[in-house]
Amino acid sequence: MRSQKVIVVGGGAAGFFAAIVCAESSPGAEVTVLERGSRFLDKVRISGGGRCNVTNACFDPGEFADHYPRGGKALLSPFLKFSARDTVAWFESRGVRLKTEGDGRMFPVSNSSQTILDCLVNSAQAAGVKLMLNCGVAQAAKLPDGRFEVGLERRSPTRRVEGGVQDLTCSETTANRDLQRAGSETGAPLEAGGNSFGGKLSCDRLVLATGGCRAAGAGQLAVSLGHSLEPPVPSLFTFQIESSWLHSLAGVSVELAEVSVPGTGLRERGPLLVTHAGLSGPAVLRLSAWGARALHGLNYRFRLRVNWLPALNAEGISRELNARRRSQPARLIVNLPLAPLPARLWERIVLAAGIPRDTRWASLTRVQAHALGQQLARSEFPVAGKSLNRDEFVTCGGVRLAEVNFKTMESRVCPGLFFAGELLDIDGVTGGFNFQAAWTTGFIAGRAAAD
Repeated sequence: MRSQKVIVVGGGAAGFFAAIVCAESSPGAEVTVLERGSRFLDKVRISGGGRCNVTNACFDPGEFADHYPRGGKALLSPFLKFSARDTVAWFESRGVRLKTEGDGRMFPVSNSSQTILDCLVNSAQAAGVKLMLNCGVAQAAKLPDGRFEVGLERRSPTRRVEGGVQDLTCSETTANRDLQRAGSETGAPLEAGGNSFGGKLSCDRLVLATGGCRAAGAGQLAVSLGHSLEPPVPSLFTFQIESSWLHSLAGVSVELAEVSVPGTGLRERGPLLVTHAGLSGPAVLRLSAWGARALHGLNYRFRLRVNWLPALNAEGISRELNARRRSQPARLIVNLPLAPLPARLWERIVLAAGIPRDTRWASLTRVQAHALGQQLARSEFPVAGKSLNRDEFVTCGGVRLAEVNFKTMESRVCPGLFFAGELLDIDGVTGGFNFQAAWTTGFIAGRAAAD
């Protein structure tokens, strides 16, 4: 009896996990991962500053699902099958212990994404998954017998890069022999190394895990198989702000700030970081995630309001200022910041309120105190664009969720086709939620594709 063939298109977190689970669930199946790039798991490698934020220590599935601007409701049932707790157990069963940081993010105790890379690659190889690099898929079609045929991209030869498992070429995997054999069966010329195939492969089950629809043409494999896409727009981006006094504070951070966009209802709290380009940090990233479509509609040009002391209301700020005036009347205002604001930030806020540098607390007028309170609670900056980490950023949009059965991650319009990861119209806020969506959808897709 012929063994079942499963092809996973995309060698990222979701695709790798789907392939591993599929191969482990059905040891007799022939599972192949096709990755168009020269390395697997690129987002895993660079995420979390090279540490890999694997998941989040939020172990209630309902609460976990609340962290997705798009797709949270659809993910609730999948999280009951494979949750963050299951992710922790899966990695620990393979010798990778995770640790939890104060904000709930979970990282390998090694503080190195290489630990996660090695675990995934070793697990895939141990399960017999065939790993193919430089193998882009140009087209996919459903055959009359219910199987699938994928056409491989023609590519010019690429040079091998040294450096371990991440740089394996197609000719260095057991899959290359089968791929060349498959190519010869179809009469298509294939060159060793897998860099100019142009051949075709067939399979019984097809898993698409190609990542977010960032570039023109992305998601077209799904479209060619009958699916429709929600228009993709960036999510999880930082704000470009032209403000001389803000730029002078590059590198300054505050543990808790509130950012909002007047007139939109968008408002988020969390750590805030001043960069050379503008503002970043979890508060901004969460705002960009929940407001991805609204901010896209504004062409990323809007007024951003910052409350530097969200724990205090207007009366609380007034009390703090009056207390300074009574207790430290001879001190310069710029030299006595309100906790927990960094001294450099406090100085710029005081000056932005129109208070001269040599003003002492005893001389603070009611008008100046009001202006200072406004700057502390309602600083406004003109956002003039967004900044993206080209390799790591997330998109909202993708395959419409109504077209997918989330019990199996199988297509409702093309039986035998499965989806996993960011190709779906799912995106989470920062903190390990996007990786968990990849592990969960990959697990379910892999298990179902094996059945």
